[in-house]
Amino acid sequence: MRNVTPSVAAFLAATCLASPALAQSAETLEERVALLERQNQELRARLDAYDQIQRPHAPARASPSEQAVSGPSARPAIGVSPGYGFQILDHAENTQNRALLQLRGRQNGDLDAMVTVSGAVTAVVNAQWSDTDNKFGYLMRNPTSANQLGTSVSEAVVHSAQLAITAQPMDGVTLYAEMLYAPSQSFGTGTITSLERNTVSVRRAWLMLGDLDRSPVYALVGKLDAPFGLGDTVSPFTNSTTWHAFAPLAYGAQIGYAGDRWSARVMAIQGGAQFRGANAPVEDSGVPSRINNFSLDVNYRQPIGADGYVAVGGSYLHGSAYCQGYPVFHFFPCNDVVPAFALYTEGRFGGFEYIAEYNQTTDVWPGTQVPAADLRNPAATTPPQRVWTINPNPLSQFAASDVTSWTLGARYGFDPQSFGRSQFLSAEFSTFISGPEGSPWERQHQFVAGYSRYVAENVNLFGEYVHVNGFAPLNFVSGGNFADGSTWSDQGVQTNVVLTGLQVAF
Repeated sequence: MRNVTPSVAAFLAATCLASPALAQSAETLEERVALLERQNQELRARLDAYDQIQRPHAPARASPSEQAVSGPSARPAIGVSPGYGFQILDHAENTQNRALLQLRGRQNGDLDAMVTVSGAVTAVVNAQWSDTDNKFGYLMRNPTSANQLGTSVSEAVVHSAQLAITAQPMDGVTLYAEMLYAPSQSFGTGTITSLERNTVSVRRAWLMLGDLDRSPVYALVGKLDAPFGLGDTVSPFTNSTTWHAFAPLAYGAQIGYAGDRWSARVMAIQGGAQFRGANAPVEDSGVPSRINNFSLDVNYRQPIGADGYVAVGGSYLHGSAYCQGYPVFHFFPCNDVVPAFALYTEGRFGGFEYIAEYNQTTDVWPGTQVPAADLRNPAATTPPQRVWTINPNPLSQFAASDVTSWTLGARYGFDPQSFGRSQFLSAEFSTFISGPEGSPWERQHQFVAGYSRYVAENVNLFGEYVHVNGFAPLNFVSGGNFADGSTWSDQGVQTNVVLTGLQVAF
């Protein structure tokens, strides 16, 4: 309309000069055109106001570069999280909660990269004394004569070195793989300098589906810590005897629920003798060719005060490791499953923390009953050569026994820092009871007094005194590896350990 008006005005002016009548008509037409223009402007103003009322918060369209910053690609591709790295790779605490550490790490921002790289090294220097030649009951180093000779030993070693990746390629999907170098506790043959024991293995690996911001339910498949018991220790380095006795690591599939106070997990476990702590025979063999084992755990956590809590829980494992007959060896097949249950509690009140756990099989361990005749194995082959004799075996007087293990520990933390309390004093007692009273393999007690100094949330300088009463290794616990049918177990062995170490992670 604005572009037309000057032309119309010029035409009307020319017409008015030609005729007074036409001039009067032109004047009326021009007024009408001006009126239409004013109405058009008012209509445009009303439309603009109406548009703002309908979309008052409509965002402006972002440029392509702005869209890239705000989208998924804004996350760094590779990163580190030292606090998370220390927790996920720590062998002493959160042994049953690594998957939850990852889920909550995503919630609180500890895992903001698409791939988080973690690593840890634990170095120790220690001295050990035993009152019996070649028998040391300290389990943080495999108790065999290939490692410890005489009545005193000492070492300065890297106890373990780990490298892990935690990848989250998309929301709700987590990939994890952890590589471990631990010659002191390797099942390889020879000494800690043998090539068979100086290898790197994938200790854990899984694929997990879950996002706690969307749902409390999660699921994972892989090589996992099966949910059974507490498994933790208040000591800075030495695992409890209960962890050594029962903590399962196995192939399987797990489903979990992580509520504000209640949590529950159930895992379908591959059969056969698993990596540790679980065994269910498959067609009377140890071949892991069927999913025929399972475990479950239920836990309740009650907050107390600003940062305190009390938690109680119970677990069940359908096929424990204590199902093998005589002679006992870790990867031998079983005739039947031997279930186990666990009850535990833990809590914190200010700087004081405690743990208590009780685990027990529901049936006897067949291998703790020695046959009435000698069962010889001169060559110590696998499986052993069975040579029966007519001589009575004095160890056959002991009946088969169930297996019990329990832990009681307390810790006090002080010297608050930005990452929490930085110094801790701890004391813990744990035991493994595998035979009837008076048998050489009756039990093995462990007491640990410890001190920790966290230089940072991912650096722990520690020291411990350890006393072990008894010597009852799992393999050949009741005998079968000596030609005369005797056992190397000895409930009278006393072992003392003094150690210091440093644990650093990223």
